[in-house]
Amino acid sequence: MKKNPDILKTRHRGAAAWTRQRSSAVDLVSGQEDEGHGGCVPGFQVKHYQVAYIGPFQKGQPVIQVEFDDCAGNDGVTFQVSDPGFEVDGDLKLVPLQNVPYSPPVLFIHGTSPHADDVAQLDVTGLPESQHTLRNILGLGQTWSHGRTKRHLLVPPMIVTENQRAPFPRIIGKSHLILRENLANHIFRLTGPGADQDPKGLFIIDIDTGDVSVSRSLDREAVDSYQLEVSTTDFVGNIVEGPALLLITVIDQNDNRPIFKETRYSGEVLEGSPTGTTVMRMTAFDADDPATDNAALRYNIVKQSPDKPSPNMFYIDAEKGDIVTVISPKLLDRETLPTTTYELEIVAKDMAGSEVGLRGTATATITITDNNDHAPEFTHPLFEASVNEGSTGNVVNLTVDDRDDPATEAWRAIYTIINGDPTQSFEIQTNPDNNEGMLQPLDYEGTSYHRLLIKVENEEPLVPYVGYGPSSTTTVHVSVLDVNEGPVFFPDPLIVTRMENIPVGSSVASLNATDPDILQKQSIRYAVLRDPAGWLSVNPVRGTVNTSASLDRESPYVHDNKYTAVFMATDNGYPPATGTGSLVIYLEDYNDNAPYVVPSVARVCEDAHDMNVAIVGGRDKDLPPNGAPFKIELGKQPGLDKTWRVTRVNSTHSQIMLLHSLKKANYQLPLVITDSGVPPLSNNTEVKVHVCVCKKNKMHCSSAHSHHASLLLLLATLLLTILCKYPARHTSTRENRS
Repeated sequence: MKKNPDILKTRHRGAAAWTRQRSSAVDLVSGQEDEGHGGCVPGFQVKHYQVAYIGPFQKGQPVIQVEFDDCAGNDGVTFQVSDPGFEVDGDLKLVPLQNVPYSPPVLFIHGTSPHADDVAQLDVTGLPESQHTLRNILGLGQTWSHGRTKRHLLVPPMIVTENQRAPFPRIIGKSHLILRENLANHIFRLTGPGADQDPKGLFIIDIDTGDVSVSRSLDREAVDSYQLEVSTTDFVGNIVEGPALLLITVIDQNDNRPIFKETRYSGEVLEGSPTGTTVMRMTAFDADDPATDNAALRYNIVKQSPDKPSPNMFYIDAEKGDIVTVISPKLLDRETLPTTTYELEIVAKDMAGSEVGLRGTATATITITDNNDHAPEFTHPLFEASVNEGSTGNVVNLTVDDRDDPATEAWRAIYTIINGDPTQSFEIQTNPDNNEGMLQPLDYEGTSYHRLLIKVENEEPLVPYVGYGPSSTTTVHVSVLDVNEGPVFFPDPLIVTRMENIPVGSSVASLNATDPDILQKQSIRYAVLRDPAGWLSVNPVRGTVNTSASLDRESPYVHDNKYTAVFMATDNGYPPATGTGSLVIYLEDYNDNAPYVVPSVARVCEDAHDMNVAIVGGRDKDLPPNGAPFKIELGKQPGLDKTWRVTRVNSTHSQIMLLHSLKKANYQLPLVITDSGVPPLSNNTEVKVHVCVCKKNKMHCSSAHSHHASLLLLLATLLLTILCKYPARHTSTRENRS
């Protein structure tokens, strides 16, 4: 935006006239404008202002109106005033934020925007002589030690350009605004990071004049500003004025070129996409000040490879870096383009793309991805095949052509039988390697000839403007050659339930086998293939199964009450065909096993008052209710009940108790055990009883070389003993002692 100096002067004079008319204590004297120029120079258009002090500044009452233009519309412009009691409002007017009774003799106004960075100066004239001290101007009433009055420095911000060349040091500004007569007793001091702190010695101050200098070249990308403090001391070292903040801003130079994060970028665009479709975004970074043109990047495509069918198939947004398509959707056809990948050389240039800007480059690889814009087509309108019935595997391979990208959903085929297979005797699977349809049989029976109509589609739907044509269907003729198949048993296995021990020759089951060759009239004969126990026979013509031996549920060939036999059926075809089937017989239990006593050996103590009890139990191979509960009793020999007693413990166990003391020896005790079957079965058995000497809960039984004596003789001896002691009582027993 070009400024007219006459307009600036007129506008300034208008502000002065308006200021004189207001009830303010300040009278604007003049504004000194920079020399005219042919083009717009970003910054303050008037850099030096003067106002006459005629009394306190009132809150909210404008003092002056500054002239600032960043040549880009002043968007984002901000201002800082050296005196925090003032600000520049949105109308570019300098106004007090509060009532200010006194003013510094000089104010600095720092204006910044993304396109400008400049400082203007305001001189306040006519201040009372007695108020020229900084203490009075700023209204400070505090006192310092040593009886001196505290003073305050007014330090304007300074700027320094990075990458300056020697010689050094270079003066960058004055650090103070105080009266000349006060300088004689002042020594200036500079502190903070960059002065007396790391990086030490970067900035230095003249102790006499207060001039601040930079001692070496600066790098804005390392540090973009420094905050130091300026103070004055007397010759003894006591602080006279300050400290005051000194802000030094490092002005950017275009010393960093744009850099892409990667040297190669990849993007994809679907074929047939509309013109203007965004493919990808290219982004470069510039370390220079983002508020200046030094980091304002512009993007450009400098090369496209290959350059067919057009050298300008793509366009890049100069500011955003978005790559979009320029080529028409019709020409963006993956199947007709010379390649499916294009490489673009992208340049990012700073200084808003001007010729003096620095450059950075990267490569964008764009892949044209496939769209399902080609329907699959059968290579033949008719496929024929002959196959033996009962065979497995492929009947015929159906071949198709598809111009879309292989191994994508737009290329992979799905086959469907749409006519000629009402019983669903066939299925089609897709070969993932070559996209062929593999026609496979499920059942040939019923007809010797099949005429199938098959269609092919893609896994991905076609684009709207493409449809499936006549070539997407084909006819398949399948001739089935008859092959003799073996008979089939039904049901298989055949399950029946029979009682064990049924008479030999009893009927067990009737086998049922049919021949699947329904077009042939064939007879079937039956035979036993596997009969582990040899219990069964089969009628070869009728298929009836009878017992040829007694069925025994307790046989080792019976598992979980099931006995399994296998039979075969053979037709009279050429060559003969055979099928097999199983017969499972669930055997019901019959009380055909007598119970027995366990264990066969028991131990008791010779003294009837000690451990004179032994536990025995019953076992039975039959199932309930042909087993427990068991009844265990003494044998029928007379006199046994005078020495032994058997008492039931539960349904399966009983206890044997010695009633009188016996000599340490081994005795055979006859017992009778009976089960609960109908009718019940009993078993006479003997249990060897060891009569042992028991001391301190330990049993000492007879040695292996046992003494065998007749239980009857033992009973006679006991009887004589009892008669001697109890003449009135007579008992006869019979025991076997061994």
